[in-house]
Amino acid sequence: MSGILEDTIIESGRLVTADGGSFKNITATTSGSASLSLVKSGSGFLHAIIVNTTTAGAITIYDNTAPSGTTIGLLKASVVEGSYVYNVKFVTGLSVVTASNSNITISYR
Repeated sequence: MSGILEDTIIESGRLVTADGGSFKNITATTSGSASLSLVKSGSGFLHAIIVNTTTAGAITIYDNTAPSGTTIGLLKASVVEGSYVYNVKFVTGLSVVTASNSNITISYR
């Protein structure tokens, strides 16, 4: 039976995580106006968005290869530095849109 998080299964009443490999981390620094980053095409798992410096604009995370469709999350403008953990699957792709200057790290696989 499949689990709701990552690559988990229920085996003999226990929740077991399949070997999914290690996370990839990319650091994206943008300047100026809105920027779209296609992080990964196809299905995967978003662990976290790490805000390295406070951003002036919002950061929107999509399950898509374009800046539309299913929204995974939204970090508001002026969000403080820190790790924002999602631990969710995405199906179509992982795209991140920044509204202005941003320095973020995306942890996914």
